[in-house]
Amino acid sequence: MKSQHQTDNLIDNLTESNESECAYPEATSAPSLHEETAPDTTPQADAAEGKSAAAPWSRRRFLRTAWGGAIAMAAAACGRSRPTPTPMATSTATPNSPLQPTATASPVARSSLLPTPGKADHQTYLPFIEKDGEEVAVAPTDTPTPVDTPTPKPPPPTPTPQATAFPPGPASKLGLHVERNINDIFELLDTGAVPVVTTLELDANFAAQMKNSKSNPLIIGRIHVDQAQLGAMDDPAGAARAFVEQLLPYADDDRRRPYFDAWVSYNEPVANNAEEMQRLAAFEAERVRLLGDRGIRSIIGNFATGNPTDLALWEHFLPAVQAAQQYNGWLGLHEYAAPTIYYLTDPQKEGRYPGVSPQDEGWLTLRYRKAYNQYLKPAGLAIPLVFTECGVDGLVQPGQRPGPTDAQGWRDFQSYWAENGFGLWGPGAYIEQLVWYDEALRQDDYVIGGCIYALGTSGQWLSYDIQGPAAGVLKQYLSVHVS
Repeated sequence: MKSQHQTDNLIDNLTESNESECAYPEATSAPSLHEETAPDTTPQADAAEGKSAAAPWSRRRFLRTAWGGAIAMAAAACGRSRPTPTPMATSTATPNSPLQPTATASPVARSSLLPTPGKADHQTYLPFIEKDGEEVAVAPTDTPTPVDTPTPKPPPPTPTPQATAFPPGPASKLGLHVERNINDIFELLDTGAVPVVTTLELDANFAAQMKNSKSNPLIIGRIHVDQAQLGAMDDPAGAARAFVEQLLPYADDDRRRPYFDAWVSYNEPVANNAEEMQRLAAFEAERVRLLGDRGIRSIIGNFATGNPTDLALWEHFLPAVQAAQQYNGWLGLHEYAAPTIYYLTDPQKEGRYPGVSPQDEGWLTLRYRKAYNQYLKPAGLAIPLVFTECGVDGLVQPGQRPGPTDAQGWRDFQSYWAENGFGLWGPGAYIEQLVWYDEALRQDDYVIGGCIYALGTSGQWLSYDIQGPAAGVLKQYLSVHVS
């Protein structure tokens, strides 16, 4: 047990310590030991001491009471003097993320003497707790600012290949086969180099516009009629009269006569034998006379590529050629080939620039030279010749020629040409082939021209149409081959 002096000093030290730590204005000092303290007379106190209420105060009781009271007063003084703290915002943990506060703090004015906070300044709301020497809570790191992912620029459009310009040369014999009025026709006619046009568009104003163009072409008209059935044509002269009656409303019309130079009859008639060829010759001879008597020129024949298949059948067609010669008529033919326009020419033309001579002939294109050299020239009947259609046609000898079997017009052969060295750009490669054909036509004086099939087509014939880039290349060629 401590002495009274030690007890008094301990009480004094506790009192001074509490007053030092809890020196708030409202704090209440503990009662001095020199002040008289009223005895506790409550029954509970008496019961706690196990004495009656009238029991006298002993020194031990006094000191015990004073000791407990001093401690209680010190604790109460500290509790009263400490202000109630403002509640702090509670952090809500985000799933699967570090312990980071989510509450938004109210803005607080910052002293101008303090440095401006940087990216590395942080406020930590959770304590750092170490376990087994490892840091389990770390200061938040800067969230990187998202950087816009640049949108890749689309590749530039593939430029349209520019064809090598054709050099100037003699007047061209390349004409046009047109089926409707489109602007490309007049862009070509304005070159002044188109010698002839075959058309199924019989509008008088359209014909006048073509005739009055810089080219001033010969214009050949054709009406839509059913195919000739030569095996059933028992009366060729009667069939000719019936045909002329169908044609005269167009051919003898005052609005059209100034502009149309000649008219064809059946398109691509097929004579399978001598008798059928004789019937066709009789039909054409009568038609030539009926129209010629009215001053209307006829074009006879109009045979398809490779026809007549038997060259000897030309002998049976000579009566029609004689009538055409008498009435200033012309012979009409179609010449096509595929996969190139010079396929099956003799000698066989190969490569991109095969060249052509006046002695060359062919079984598809240049076949006309066989007919003239073997039959018409010896008979003195080398009348003017017009190719009312010409070009590349995959329907000629299907399954027997190179190239894609289902190809039709020139557009269907562009990949084949690119893969086999005939030119990577289809429109340019096609015009080069037509230029080869043009060179051959210029070698024969009796040839008026060849009408490229086609310009302004529709439906199943679109793969033959030169409208677009091909017409642009042709325009450049014609512009430097003007008569």
